[in-house]
Amino acid sequence: MKKNVVLTGMMGVGKSTVGKLLAKKLSFNFVDIDALIEKKEGSPIKVIFGRHGENYFRKLEQELVLQEIHKRNSVISLGGGAFLSRSIRSAVREFSISFWLDVNLDILTKRLQNNVNRPLLGKKNISETINKIYLERKETYNEASFKINCSFLKPGEIVKEILKFYENS
Repeated sequence: MKKNVVLTGMMGVGKSTVGKLLAKKLSFNFVDIDALIEKKEGSPIKVIFGRHGENYFRKLEQELVLQEIHKRNSVISLGGGAFLSRSIRSAVREFSISFWLDVNLDILTKRLQNNVNRPLLGKKNISETINKIYLERKETYNEASFKINCSFLKPGEIVKEILKFYENS
């Protein structure tokens, strides 16, 4: 049995875009955890954060990831902070092969500059905020099975890189 594929990394790195393409190539289901949360709650993530706070969101995120990770033949795109959960990382290690999609922070800042839907970015200095979040998370992201530097790769090229590692593991 082939293991699931889990994509982790910062917001804006392309987990959902790459995940959809990868799922199609593998003939797997694609699961976007953030989209699943929004569907379940009937609200965008920014609204969920505003109404209920980050702790509520993280509990819901963990519950859904742990449900989805036990299903077969899935490519799962985690929200940027999901991999920080010890129980999620443990389940990911057991039931899947994980990939940290990493992007140069200058590129990431450009991608996220005008995005108003990311609750952790707020209205502060975006570059500073992204750097801070990245520094807090990179050690944990590094626990993924593989790291792909996506800075200068197109989504299709990232999929090819993932498939090389996935098929040989």
